[in-house]
Order: sequence, then C-alpha cells, then structure tokens
Amino acid sequence: MHEIVDEHTIERILDANEELGRHNRQHFDEAGSLVINLMSAPGAGKTTLLEKTLAPLGNKYRCGVIEGDMVGELDAERLRKIGTSVTQISTGKACHLDAKMVARVLHEQHLNQTDFLFIENVGNLVCPAEFFLGEHLRVVLLSVTEGDDKPVKYPVIFHKCDAVVFTKCDLLPHVSFDLSNAIGHVRALNSRAKIFQLSSVTGSGFDEWISWLTSQLIVHRNKQYQVFAAAQG
Repeated sequence: MHEIVDEHTIERILDANEELGRHNRQHFDEAGSLVINLMSAPGAGKTTLLEKTLAPLGNKYRCGVIEGDMVGELDAERLRKIGTSVTQISTGKACHLDAKMVARVLHEQHLNQTDFLFIENVGNLVCPAEFFLGEHLRVVLLSVTEGDDKPVKYPVIFHKCDAVVFTKCDLLPHVSFDLSNAIGHVRALNSRAKIFQLSSVTGSGFDEWISWLTSQLIVHRNKQYQVFAAAQG
C-alpha cells in the first residue's frame, strides 16, 4: 500500500527543500558556476543531449555533471567516457532529486573549477518540478516520440522551466507528433521559455543551443559581478 501524505506534511517537505536549495544556490554562486537542471520523461534523450553538448563546451569551458538515477551508473559511465567529471546520485526508490541529495555532493564536484554544472534529473515529468535544487536554469526535454499533448498533461514542469528542448527532431517525418501544436501548448503555459528543436543524429539546432548556454553564463556572471560590486559599496 502507498503511504498517504497530507498536504501540510507535503508543504513542510517542500519548504525545507526550498531553504536547502537556496543554500545550494549560494554555494553555486560563490563558485561562479552556472547550474542547469535537465528534466524529462524517461528516454527523452537527456544523456545523449549532454554527450553532444559537453563535447564542444568542454573545449572552452570547465564542465561537470551530477547524474541522478534510481539505480545504476550506466548514464554516468557514458559521460565519463568523453572525459567529463561526473558525480553519481543513486536515489533508490525516490523518483526525483532533491536539494539534500545535491548538497551532499557539492564538495565532490570541485565547483571552484566548474563553469557549467549540469544536473541530469531522474526521468519523471511530475516530481522534479516541485523540488528546487539550487539551479539557475531549468530545461525540460520533450522527445517527438512522445505525445505532443505532454505540456497539457504535465503543466507544472513546463510552466516553471526556462527552456524547452524538443529532441529527436530528425524523426518528425516518421511520427505523428505535431510540433506546432506542442509549441502552442508550451507558449500557453510559459511565454518566456526559450524553445529549441534538436537532433543528436543530424546535429541540427545544436549551434543555437550551445550559443544560448554560453550567453546564459555571461548573463549569470554579469549579475554576480554586479552583486559583488554593490556589496563592496
């Protein structure tokens, strides 16, 4: 039987997580790292996206990954093979990462040597949306092999994200996924989210994706400089 948790208990859990998430954010900011939380349903292509992203980024920037999976290190090993520093978090029965899990590994990542820190969350379109980890950006992946109504069915995660990445777009001619329909659903929920259409097979869309990431790092560091300058008077 599933344990029933009342609303007040859920609120206390989320409040405690939010507080620890802010503590994580402070560590990230002090380290100068831009932290991106990647979220999606299982099989949408988070690890493949990271493989194709870290190859060009790693030539210029220091990159690290926190890899979240319920069991095993298959995805972590894939990323280590391309020379990326990866810290594994095995969540066991938990279907998402939370701020406490991330806090435990902060010092293992050598954040003072990291420009980009990617957090690959557990494959799930529900729970990860509610748990702030301290990240600066939230990116949701949606594969074209899934339904184009996913934003309608899982509105919270799309409403709270900074970018939506449509993956496996080379398959669009072979599936019934209506891309314009899906984009319309996203826009109805979140007009500010940046939208990307990528194919890891053809490489389409990756130049724009990489450019956006690097621009976000510049924006982040400018904000941190302004905060530092204000503190110095």
